[in-house]
Amino acid sequence: MTGRRESAGTAREAPAPRAYLRLLTTTQFAFNTGFYAVLPYLAGHLGEGLGMAGWLVGLVLGLRTFSQQGLFVVGGALTDRYGPRPVVLAGCVLRIAGFCWLARAATTATVLGAVLLIGFAAALFSPAVESETARAAVAHERATGTPRAQVLAVFSAAGQAGAFVGPLLGTLLLFLGGGFPAACLAGAVVFTGVLAGHARLMPRRPRVRPTVPEPAATARAVLTDGPFLVLCLAYSTYLVSYNQLYLALPAEVERATGSQSALGVLFALSSLLVVAAQLPLTRWAAGRIAPRTALVAGLAVVAGGFAAVPLAPGGPAGLLPGATLVVLLTLGQMLLVPAARGLVPDLVDDRRLGLATGALSSVSGLAVLLGSAASGTLLGAPEPVLWTVLAAVPLAGAGLALRLPGRTPARERAGKT
Repeated sequence: MTGRRESAGTAREAPAPRAYLRLLTTTQFAFNTGFYAVLPYLAGHLGEGLGMAGWLVGLVLGLRTFSQQGLFVVGGALTDRYGPRPVVLAGCVLRIAGFCWLARAATTATVLGAVLLIGFAAALFSPAVESETARAAVAHERATGTPRAQVLAVFSAAGQAGAFVGPLLGTLLLFLGGGFPAACLAGAVVFTGVLAGHARLMPRRPRVRPTVPEPAATARAVLTDGPFLVLCLAYSTYLVSYNQLYLALPAEVERATGSQSALGVLFALSSLLVVAAQLPLTRWAAGRIAPRTALVAGLAVVAGGFAAVPLAPGGPAGLLPGATLVVLLTLGQMLLVPAARGLVPDLVDDRRLGLATGALSSVSGLAVLLGSAASGTLLGAPEPVLWTVLAAVPLAGAGLALRLPGRTPARERAGKT
């Protein structure tokens, strides 16, 4: 496949895959720690603290995701052109500024400005880190035979470990009386540490300009690639579904218990599941099923999570429906995310990997922008209608994923190279 072609200059200058993967994995842990100290509490802050209507809260959350995921393509293109280090450092600086701004934002306009800045910071930071991780995972697969999906699963598990620690940090600050502004400032402190660490440790890797295609030609090559676009659309249905953890799930917890105080427990449950089960599950899937099959199965499990909410009986504190959603959505995520990310290097040229990684998230971000406003409106609909519509989204994605080219398990692919 074209994704197996590498420029000689890039391969020569790349750091050792194992050491580089350790740096990138640690980065993902720290990134999510700072991020999830704030995000789970944003909807509650906007609705209860600032008095925004439900549709406006949904729109703000959608704009945050769009400014992040929707603009990943920009960060990916800049990574291809200038290398990951300057893009990562710029993203850290912007996110520190955004969190500090959000801590003091009190009007719709200032909240929107801060949220858009926070999202754009991640649009720079994340595609640089993710594309470098995918590239290093492919190199590690070639060198050791370890399936790239397993390497990417380690990256995902580290991110979820950060997603576990982050809400605990945010909850601690809320209980200590610092409130939402204190959580924002704690996030800024974490990203200050990320900035310092990358300024010191991330390699200064020059790019070989003659091997980098022109941006317009690169964009045309990526955006006219049929199988890659199918992957983008299928993956976007997952991100629309995942975004419901910050919109539909808080509403369900509020309905069931009268407050959102249990959200931290449910987010912790999701993160602990990934930390404990991601590597065994991916190791099993990588040796037995093709990436396309893992993607389809993961989306089907996510759909089952939404369908189960109106069917699950209320638990002791009314949390069983919400917990069922979190467990099934998390299991689906563990199947599909490493598979989808592992497919990208197979579908695109290595020199366009940054842009392709960004485009995968940008298409998803546009879908989330549209889906969040719609699902925010649906929050007032009868429960069977809401959860049926939400279940239909990942099911449609599973149908799209069936159109992807069939692929052998990663272990067999590695053995053939």
